[in-house]
Amino acid sequence: MATPPPGPLLSVRAALVLLIAVVVGLVAGILSFLADGGIATAALIGGGGGGSALALFHSVLDGQ
Repeated sequence: MATPPPGPLLSVRAALVLLIAVVVGLVAGILSFLADGGIATAALIGGGGGGSALALFHSVLDGQ
């Protein structure tokens, strides 16, 4: 008897929420870098934007 293959690593909802958060973080970081020119500032703003977007879209895109 063969064992069934494992399920997907991420659900479609989780992948979509993570993808949107990464895109928002990248856009925020790039715009910050173009405005200010500092890589550290752009990384912090991009990380904050991505984390905030993750929390927002996790609550907005309800899985029900």
